[in-house]
Amino acid sequence: MQAARGASLSEPRAGRPRLTLLLVVALVVLTLDIVTKHLAVDRLSNRGPVDVVDGLLHFRLVRNSGAAFGFASGLTVVLSVVAATVVVVILRAARTLRSAWYAVALGLVLGGAVGNLLDRIFRPPGLFRGRVVDFLELPHWPVFNLADSCVVAGGILIVLLSLRGVRHDGSSPDSSLGGHSGEHPSGSGQNPVDQPG
Repeated sequence: MQAARGASLSEPRAGRPRLTLLLVVALVVLTLDIVTKHLAVDRLSNRGPVDVVDGLLHFRLVRNSGAAFGFASGLTVVLSVVAATVVVVILRAARTLRSAWYAVALGLVLGGAVGNLLDRIFRPPGLFRGRVVDFLELPHWPVFNLADSCVVAGGILIVLLSLRGVRHDGSSPDSSLGGHSGEHPSGSGQNPVDQPG
């Protein structure tokens, strides 16, 4: 079978359901997010920034009532509803998912969205108003967490897949043309009846 063009992100077995892969990626992201936030609260409460990589990365505990990277501060309830909607949309889309790359991308987004949503549900000051735990700090950038990073990474991967023409079912636009490019194997473009005998 001839591979579609731009196939570095194409699917060798596009027909295989990818729900399990999506859920595994999401579960790994969610587990790491919960563990790192627990450690951040346990180790960084009531202390100043901790140098990890001098001049590049610090650990600093921040309680964030906004979206990823501190944006939309104070809209915790609205952001909770948005996050819950994203989770539902991804789970519904997963039923027809056939692309391993999209499964990874959506798994990153799903795990990150659930991780921050759990903070907003269970952390103070109350239900759907909880502040998200952030603790990663880069120079000239808002403090963030692992969930934020995964949501952004998943979003970037989705954009790259879209630009390369890879669809959620693992196909590419060229695959829908299969067979048309072989109508004139001689490359002459002539109908055989018009060629001299």
